[in-house]
Amino acid sequence: MAETNNEQCLVQLNPPQNSVLSFNSSSFQSLSNNSHEVELMSCSLDDPLESLNLIDAVQRLGLEYRFQTEIDAILEHHYAIFVDHDGDCMNDNDLHEVALRFRLLRQRGYFVSSDVFNIFMNEDGHFKQNLEHDIKGLMSLYEASQLCLPGENKLNEAQNFSSKILREYITNDNIDNKEANHVARTLANPYHTSFSKFMVKDYFGVGDDELLHATNNKWVHAFQQVAKMDFNIAQNMHQQELVQFTRWWKETGLGKALPFARDQPLKWYICSLVCLIDPCFSDERIELSKAVSFVYLIDDMFDIYGSLDQLTLFTEAVRRWDIAMTEALPECMRICFKSLYDMTNEISSKIYKKHGWNPINSLQKSWAKLCDAFLVEGRWFDCGESPSAEEYLKNGVVSTGVHVVLVHAFFFLGQSITNQTVHLLDNDPLIISSPATILRLHDDLGTAKDENQEGYDGSYVNYYMIHNQDVSVDTTRKHMANLISNSWKNLNKECLSFNSPFPAAFIQASLSIARFVPILYGYDKNQRLPTLEKLVKSMLYEKVHI
Repeated sequence: MAETNNEQCLVQLNPPQNSVLSFNSSSFQSLSNNSHEVELMSCSLDDPLESLNLIDAVQRLGLEYRFQTEIDAILEHHYAIFVDHDGDCMNDNDLHEVALRFRLLRQRGYFVSSDVFNIFMNEDGHFKQNLEHDIKGLMSLYEASQLCLPGENKLNEAQNFSSKILREYITNDNIDNKEANHVARTLANPYHTSFSKFMVKDYFGVGDDELLHATNNKWVHAFQQVAKMDFNIAQNMHQQELVQFTRWWKETGLGKALPFARDQPLKWYICSLVCLIDPCFSDERIELSKAVSFVYLIDDMFDIYGSLDQLTLFTEAVRRWDIAMTEALPECMRICFKSLYDMTNEISSKIYKKHGWNPINSLQKSWAKLCDAFLVEGRWFDCGESPSAEEYLKNGVVSTGVHVVLVHAFFFLGQSITNQTVHLLDNDPLIISSPATILRLHDDLGTAKDENQEGYDGSYVNYYMIHNQDVSVDTTRKHMANLISNSWKNLNKECLSFNSPFPAAFIQASLSIARFVPILYGYDKNQRLPTLEKLVKSMLYEKVHI
């Protein structure tokens, strides 16, 4: 996913070769089989709210993947009751329960109408002011509002109403600091739109009473210990994966052959880890990291090395997938294409052997689209052309490289591969273009400058203001924030899995990219990425004490 350089603030985190602890792939299964938490998830809970709180706790502790069957059974039961009662449920005057049920069902792909919140609204279509004292309910309402679909005015109103009261609440000097911190975390990182694995440790370092007070969810403590063990096992595996990928990168020699390009194996691996977070996708993460690396290498080649004629020839070689066409190019560009060619063919062969489908045509098309988009940007810059903001964004969505990453991820997952889904992938469906739009606009909203790159590929802010000269920077940024919000709504619509031709794991990969974007672009005034640094340290190097 091409963007500005941030490896300078991550390079010191590279692990020594001997830092990896032993890992057995059966560790996760044995941990699950031996834990009493399985019995908790399997038990029949008489209290509907408790079952919802239980699922919420499991998700926030990063254990959802281990209890998919149990979670599905509980939510299917809730949805059946919801349908049987025509949208009315027990305790439908409890804002927390209604909002939590709404969020969990929508996250699982069930369509639940936002009309469930009508009981909390007055005749004017606004939420009742007496809800301002129900902080727990408002937090759940704010969380639920993140799953807004296009045209859902009720959820827009819900987000504005809940966020306004919650922000005012945390400025009150008379409230408990722990509760204020919990509310602030919710506002900053609502579960649906945030990279939840980054927040897992928030529930590790507190005792029973403090945890219950902060989260209002007793189930968090019930699963706390197994979540800690699970985290450490995953961390060991991720360390090994990084070592394997770094070894591959060094063996390619591309770092030396392409001296103009970024040398950032840690960041490339983190991108693949975010995309495919489930522990069972270990081999897939390593392979996806290879594809991510070439997105960055080719981006740098277009930005700061090749001439327009050379880049045009390189793009045509990628379109035709023909090594012979690169003979007239400089050696480093020939090496880049040959390495891309070999890697893609090798990946296609592995996928064919594992899943029975050869994806070479789709993978090659994804690289051709990326080069086409880079070439368009190069031509704009070369001739001094200023495209419209809409034209720039349409091309810029492709030049993020998100489609390359997700097309590769789709075939690595090996699920629901049909002529229909492959055709959809080749034509940039919303499940791909939405996170790519979010990434492009976040990138252009940022103020980070790449000290190691001399290239220039434009900005939505610049082009929008060129063609709208009476518009201020603040107005432009608000417009872009609305575009990001609309892209999230489109992505939410695509993620209603019962209507989607794509498998749940692929949908999660798309969501994960969108969730990771604020972390990837969370620059501080020193052009560093403190949140990303913290994420890398947390997930790869800081062991949890049990």
